[in-house]
Amino acid sequence: MRGWGSGLLGVIIFSGSLPATRVAVSSFTPLFLTSARAVIAALLGAALLLALRQRRPARGDLVPLTIVAAGVVVGFPLLTALALQHITSARSIVFIGLLPLATAGFGVLRGGERPKPAFWLFSIAGAAAVAGFALLHSESNSLTGDCLMIGAILLCGLGYAEGATLSRKLGGWQVISWALVLSLPVMAMIALFTLPDVWTGITVPAWIGLAYVSVFSMLVGFVFWYRGLALGGIAGVGQLQLLQPFFGLLLAGLLLGEPVAPTMIAVTALVVLCVAGAKRFAR
Repeated sequence: MRGWGSGLLGVIIFSGSLPATRVAVSSFTPLFLTSARAVIAALLGAALLLALRQRRPARGDLVPLTIVAAGVVVGFPLLTALALQHITSARSIVFIGLLPLATAGFGVLRGGERPKPAFWLFSIAGAAAVAGFALLHSESNSLTGDCLMIGAILLCGLGYAEGATLSRKLGGWQVISWALVLSLPVMAMIALFTLPDVWTGITVPAWIGLAYVSVFSMLVGFVFWYRGLALGGIAGVGQLQLLQPFFGLLLAGLLLGEPVAPTMIAVTALVVLCVAGAKRFAR
């Protein structure tokens, strides 16, 4: 239960990522946004590692850390930022609903987990419920945006599973911090080469979006998320991501005054049942 509670906190934090990214790319290029958020988070992570005197990863940990960095530090943020220039954040929910399946699949391949057959039934049902809801409430589509989101989901699922496996050895916040530090030299160079030509036209919401994805989406959320995956199991706790789109819509309703449709409540209840069923048969 500690693992599931920690994972739920991570999902709540991640829920604001796509809306914040959508706001931020209105003023920043996707490449600068991706590199800048990684640099800011890496500096914070490095400060934590130094302040708490954490030991360096072993040589054998470098390949898994590189996979984590490629998946969640570079791949997912960049591809989603590019995709959100072509599709709405509502449509991106279709693909976020597939992320638990990707995470569970890589959990089997990379983490050695073996969920029961009933787990996959609940997982597929939950993904279908989220995808169906998002499709019914999405008005735009783009093949380019859809392909970018598929790539983002695959890389993110791999990064989640690899990081969770490594977290059992290094610790959750240590894994994301070392992955960020590992990517810092390259991301810093990219950030310098993609600096905005004009800073005066950047809106306040865009700055807030950059700050959110840098501090919370890129670092704080992973502290809880990797801990949850390590303690509760990659495949099982990963199903909590099915709730992420609905938390995002709830935040939009509370903060932006957007209406919350009754269908959202009904689908959320169905997803909660699917998550509960997946939890029961995860191991």
